[in-house]
Amino acid sequence: MATVNENFLKLQAGYLFPEIGKRRRQFSAERPEAKIISLGIGDVTQPLAPAVIEAMHRAVDEMARRETFRGYDDGGIGYEFLRKAIQQNDYAARGVDIELDEIFISDGAKSDTANMQEIFGLDNIVAVTDPVYPVYVDTNVMAGRTGPAAGRGTYEKIVYMPCTEENGFVPELPTRKVDLVYLCFPNNPTGAVATKEQLAEWVEYAKANQAVILFDAAYEAFISEPKIPHSIYEVDGAKDVAIEFRSFSKTAGFTGVRCAFAVVPKQLKARTKDARAVELNPLWARRHCTKFNGVSYITQCGAAAVYSREGKRQTQEIIDIYMQNAKLIRESLATIGYTVYGGVNAPYIWLKTPNGVGSWEFFDKLLAEANVVGTPGAGFGPAGEGFFRLTAFGDPQNIKEALKRIEAMSL
Repeated sequence: MATVNENFLKLQAGYLFPEIGKRRRQFSAERPEAKIISLGIGDVTQPLAPAVIEAMHRAVDEMARRETFRGYDDGGIGYEFLRKAIQQNDYAARGVDIELDEIFISDGAKSDTANMQEIFGLDNIVAVTDPVYPVYVDTNVMAGRTGPAAGRGTYEKIVYMPCTEENGFVPELPTRKVDLVYLCFPNNPTGAVATKEQLAEWVEYAKANQAVILFDAAYEAFISEPKIPHSIYEVDGAKDVAIEFRSFSKTAGFTGVRCAFAVVPKQLKARTKDARAVELNPLWARRHCTKFNGVSYITQCGAAAVYSREGKRQTQEIIDIYMQNAKLIRESLATIGYTVYGGVNAPYIWLKTPNGVGSWEFFDKLLAEANVVGTPGAGFGPAGEGFFRLTAFGDPQNIKEALKRIEAMSL
């Protein structure tokens, strides 16, 4: 008899974004004349930078010639030319020493943050921020690292760290010992950032508790304030306790192309049940190469072009468009009376729903009255209730039109 992984049966409701899609489709069926503007799912709208396109075209031509044809990359961890570009531009340029074989190319930070938990034991206590990117929680549920659903979108055995207006949406250190800590800065969904001093506290906590930090830095390219760290490895000692995830999806518009990377330092260790220290880098290399055959040569050439002189300039121009959108959304909503956060160092605006309206209720109201789609805060966890996420990845003209419609809504 074939049996199922019953941990999947613990999952509550549908994954957040399919639920949004379902409600949008239902509304469109009832109101086919409505022109819906989406500021919900964080998908990009600007085309790839010309330098990226040119590099990918050259790579396609190379694949058509026997003497330049490429097959599998360097053991599935990524071509050396891309890992060198990452090493020099993302780390060495910030005074961080990362070795080439500590960098693993993948098809997305979502995949990496989901898959990384596989190299850790099921008895680890997991801590997540609340609100939280749902993938961190759901993949641990699927693995069997949690208990059953505990209501309000939570699960037993997971430690939730509230991110609120009072703490600036940066969580306090856990009051109990945990083993795996998921942090995301700049944060999705709140748009908050952590200072170097705040990250240093987490590094010290991890050292004191022999914990590992899973640090999602997918939005670091949107940081505008010079004192905010782009990598947790800018903190002394972080390489002893942290794995970092990066992505080209939002930075360079690769949501439909797929390329990202994880950094697993060689000095980072976890322990067996009998307290023997084990390096995590070779464990991840084994898992990565066993279950993943690498990102295509054409895609990796495009990703490497992001680091060229023209690629940097062109990519920054695209980021500037999105951050101008964020500024416009933030300032426009504040002018008409909304309480808003984020949008300064991240492409997300975290707004407080007016008059205590529930976040899904506000979703339906926004869709019905303004024909605009956003993301209910409750979908990110209990502390997200009463808040709502808008993204800045839309076309500028659509952003302006959406804001006009929202302004015309009744609060």
